Amino acid sequence: MGSEPPGRRPRGLRGLRKPAKKRPAGPPPAEVTEDSHTAEPPAETTSSVINAVLYRDGRRVSTHDTLAEAFRQQRATSETLAWIGLHRPSRDELLTLASEFDLHPLAVEDALEAHQRPKLERYGGTLFVVLRAARYLDDPEEVDFGELHVFVGRDFVITVRHGGAPDLTAVRRRMENTPELLKRGPEAVLYAILDAVVDGYEPVVAGVQNDIDEIETEVFGGDPRVSRRIYELSREVVEFQRATRPLNGMLESLTAGFEKYAIDEELRRYLRDVADHVLHTTDRVDGFRQALQDILTVNATLVNQQQNAEMRALAEAGFEQNEEIKKISSWAAILFAPTLVGTIYGMNFDSMPELHWVLGYPFAIVLMAIVCTSLYLIFKRRDWL
Repeated sequence: MGSEPPGRRPRGLRGLRKPAKKRPAGPPPAEVTEDSHTAEPPAETTSSVINAVLYRDGRRVSTHDTLAEAFRQQRATSETLAWIGLHRPSRDELLTLASEFDLHPLAVEDALEAHQRPKLERYGGTLFVVLRAARYLDDPEEVDFGELHVFVGRDFVITVRHGGAPDLTAVRRRMENTPELLKRGPEAVLYAILDAVVDGYEPVVAGVQNDIDEIETEVFGGDPRVSRRIYELSREVVEFQRATRPLNGMLESLTAGFEKYAIDEELRRYLRDVADHVLHTTDRVDGFRQALQDILTVNATLVNQQQNAEMRALAEAGFEQNEEIKKISSWAAILFAPTLVGTIYGMNFDSMPELHWVLGYPFAIVLMAIVCTSLYLIFKRRDWL
């Protein structure tokens, strides 16, 4: 499928990431950038076509604003590769593409709906690939997931994006800057897209790792909001796993079809390079989930320890309060005894026993002293005083 580019030999798909800075002679036709649709298109926009470009031998032949122009030009030009980029297309647009390129109805239905799991399916001569791209948003410190559907046929590549990631403009630019690779056909474009999606995981991995480091600091710092952050980050990591884990099986399926579909040997090297990075990413993501589970366990332990300390402090405070209440109650009882005797003998009645007794006053004093001393000894023996 063509000779290697002059100079050093690219190492896997990383050769796509550092193309020669010098562009082919002459400025390329004007085009709408792929990333111009990272936000919702304006209400008045009736077409979701971002790019419809024809290539021959790795070089751009023409750029078209509508699908009809691209179809007409490709029919009139032999041995061209159509690379069409769409952003959230309408049903009519996808049905038009399906009719022109003989796309399977099931694949078209999947491309219309987002929230598909990553997968690779072959319908006759057309390969249908669903990828989950990701990007890390620094300000909210969260992961934003996008979805990309790719149709790969004998002479066409159709990309359908749902979301802002990945930046396919950069993929197209790299491929156009390395025409020796682009002329290898639609499979080379697919592998470049796979490489861009997988490379996009690297800053996400770095961002999640930084979040985990911050969470560890917050856990041991006693931040009460850390539990919620652990939960939210755990959900993002689970979503990240769902995006990356299926890629291993998808790449194995592509590898299995090398011989059958006579894939170029250099493209096989590119695919193996992507597979290595996917394996590294999935290992890191699996490690993140385990780390978050461990952090959650440690946080629960620390929270329990804090709650136990608080309960122990409350119990000690309650015990001290009970001791004070005992002392107060004891002295109240001791003081109540002479008050009772004094109250009885202070009543103004003429006919009261011992009222006019000469020893009545000393007797009352002694009685008060005996009762108070007895109560004091009883409370002292019971450690109330």
